[in-house]
Amino acid sequence: MTGSSRTGKEGEDEGRRANLQDTLDSIQETRVALWLPLSRTMSFRAAWSLVLRKGGLGIRGIHSPGGTAHGKEKMPPYTNYHAQRSYPMPDEPFRTELNAEQQALKEKEKGSWTQLSHAEKVALYRLQFHETFTEMNRRSNEWKTVMGCVFFFFGFTGLLIWWQRVYVFPKKPITLMDEWKAQQLQRILDMKGNPVQGLASRWDYERKEWKK
Repeated sequence: MTGSSRTGKEGEDEGRRANLQDTLDSIQETRVALWLPLSRTMSFRAAWSLVLRKGGLGIRGIHSPGGTAHGKEKMPPYTNYHAQRSYPMPDEPFRTELNAEQQALKEKEKGSWTQLSHAEKVALYRLQFHETFTEMNRRSNEWKTVMGCVFFFFGFTGLLIWWQRVYVFPKKPITLMDEWKAQQLQRILDMKGNPVQGLASRWDYERKEWKK
């Protein structure tokens, strides 16, 4: 009896171990199945970020809206020039590509400025800065364009409303016509509606006119 009971317990333990092992195997398979798509997505994102950092697919650099492009080789139209009244000294000059005459003028700038004429000084200033403070502070006529657009849309809206009232909206109901309103008022006066403080109290029935 003792041997058979032990054999039965050992069989139950082996069955439990087998069930537990099957459960662990199924959990492992589920984890692998879930991890494969996630790992592929992470690998794709890492590869794409690496391509962006190295400037692949024709991208020279990453820049934010309103900012300047940052790259090892900047294209000629894009510079770090940014000047305004609150920031009058930009990091780079306004003109970076100079012709032969302008390069000669820049070489002449290195000497004594007493040998420079007024026109040459103005030309050097234009190479360094885009606008003067007077030009930056001048008024703009843009408000005329804005007001013109506003009045144009007001007029267009008025024409649209007029067209809808004439061709789209239905006719007024008969109760809103002047003749119907006059008859309705006469009916109220004939019935002497609210003769104490209402409409009938202000009507003179002898003279057939409103009381003064």
